[in-house]
Amino acid sequence: MPVKNVVEAPLIFPYTPHPIVETSSVPLDGLDDQSLTGHDIMPILKILQPGDEILLENFLLQHINTSMFLRSNWREAGLVDQGARFQGTYVAAIANTSIVAVAAHYWNGMLVVQAPMYLNEVVQSVVAQSNRAIQGIAGPAAQVEITKEVLRLVNRPTQLNESEILFSLQLSNLKLPTALASGEVECRLPYPEEFELLSQWCVAYNIETLGQSDTPDLWSTCRQEIKARQASARHWVLIVEDTPIAYTAFNACLPDIVQIGGVWTPPVLRGRGYAKCVVAGSLLAARSHGVERAILFTNQANQAAQTAYRGIGFHPTGEEFGLVIFENH
Repeated sequence: MPVKNVVEAPLIFPYTPHPIVETSSVPLDGLDDQSLTGHDIMPILKILQPGDEILLENFLLQHINTSMFLRSNWREAGLVDQGARFQGTYVAAIANTSIVAVAAHYWNGMLVVQAPMYLNEVVQSVVAQSNRAIQGIAGPAAQVEITKEVLRLVNRPTQLNESEILFSLQLSNLKLPTALASGEVECRLPYPEEFELLSQWCVAYNIETLGQSDTPDLWSTCRQEIKARQASARHWVLIVEDTPIAYTAFNACLPDIVQIGGVWTPPVLRGRGYAKCVVAGSLLAARSHGVERAILFTNQANQAAQTAYRGIGFHPTGEEFGLVIFENH
């Protein structure tokens, strides 16, 4: 029952932006009074730097369910961009000293948006400033569709192009599956000797769920990803008789909320409730460390996954999360 995870190797997509790029905090051009939507001053575009964290967080907290990647990544890597894991270039539109829109282009090529206004401006500017290829786009579903148009990527072939249902769970309401509660199955951090199996699962997940090809680069990326998740204790395996049978990870982590991604059960073991057991087990561990809520998004057509997640207490938020991953040319 896969849940999407978008931490993958970058794909190569050259992009030539429209010539409207601001290299510092300057007014946006061409906006009439109506476009200011109630603000008293002309918004500016700003490349966010260390010191802007509170300004960014105050804005993202207004859109908490669809901002997990943005919030987790800046906390993990700061507001610098040297191409390291979780780092990215952030461009924000600011009006009356407050951020009203932001787009970030990350180390792995993913462009993540949270821009209820000025989407065109922040998207074009961040892509030009980052000077990196576009692997994919993520954010509120309607904004992702507009972003494809803004960047002239509507006709670009995709590996994945979905509008997914957002689910949320207060961990105080977590329902433990019987097999987990009784000890029939165990959820724990992986052991190093299991890394190669988990790398195989990661490759299979990327091929089945994200449409990737079985290549040496994918294997290398998956091995690195498993090691990185282990170092930060962001993944779990479900165990029966000392054998791993299912896997889950957090693709975004905050002190009070986590986002689930990369859920995987081998095809021959599906239909036995293992996915909901491993997810519930990981959330039980998170709750013991003070985490209060969990978010996930899954395909609208995947009724089996939706049933499983509802079974441990998740409910739809009424929002849709857009996720696009482009083919590698």
